Amino acid sequence: MSAPSLGDGPVVLSFDVGGTATKSAIIDAAGTVTGLRRTPTPRSQTDPAGAIAEHLGVLAEQYRATHPQLVPVAAGLSVPGLVDEDAGLGIFSGNLGWRDAPLQALAEAALHVPVAFGHDVRAAGLAEHRWGAARGHRDAMVIVIGTGIASTIIVDGVALVGGGYAGEIGHVVSEPGGEPCPCGGIGCLETVASAGAIARRYREATGRDVDGARGVLEAMGRGDDDARRVWDGAVTALAHEIARAVTVLAPGIVVVGGGLAEAGDALFTPLRERIGGILSFQRVPDLVPAVLGEDAGLIGTALRARRRIGA
Repeated sequence: MSAPSLGDGPVVLSFDVGGTATKSAIIDAAGTVTGLRRTPTPRSQTDPAGAIAEHLGVLAEQYRATHPQLVPVAAGLSVPGLVDEDAGLGIFSGNLGWRDAPLQALAEAALHVPVAFGHDVRAAGLAEHRWGAARGHRDAMVIVIGTGIASTIIVDGVALVGGGYAGEIGHVVSEPGGEPCPCGGIGCLETVASAGAIARRYREATGRDVDGARGVLEAMGRGDDDARRVWDGAVTALAHEIARAVTVLAPGIVVVGGGLAEAGDALFTPLRERIGGILSFQRVPDLVPAVLGEDAGLIGTALRARRRIGA
């Protein structure tokens, strides 16, 4: 699905920082996503937040040079990990390495415009709820599975934030005594069912290299029993965590996005079956793929940027 138009409004920049790549674009006055780019997310051992801000500044100057007719008056920035949106802080990112980083202030200094700051998956959930698969549902859960796993929880039409801690389904303990997680925990769902974990667990089981979770899925299609065990373990872990969330929150729909959702029926068919087998009295939600694709976070971030200046 192509990106929806955000409608008429001011020109804004949008940055969706991920553990591997940073998506960016400039949104014109008609709400069209222009100049969509994906660049490697910079890493720094000494100043991870500063490296991100510097990268955003470079991207912004490139957009201004390439599209001089588009003058941004605000920007949106979404990042992974724990996020205090009110304070403008990246509380913690296991993948990118910061703690209590003043990312909003750093971004505003680098971009020279007001910045709307928030969580990447909440931004994606906002977009899916407004324009995508969760549209029309008052209670929904949007799960994004990529380098990590996180979710947006929408209750009575409002995203549950919980001071930045809500929705971190990837750090529910799924395998007690399992592998260490970058968050400091042991056996988190991310260590079993993220795209990276699936590829890593297959390599550890077989000694064979593989091209990410897609490679594991392809090996499973060739009849590789090790690939099937790793894939089934990931699907089962996801099913149990979704079933727990359904029991507590009762969303009418669960939307799954991110790179792993591209597996299609190979993910959704067994996942639906296992969730259905776990639930008893609970309301069984619709389980559907996200429709805005990998750019949902970028779109939701742009919407936040416009709201930042009251548009």
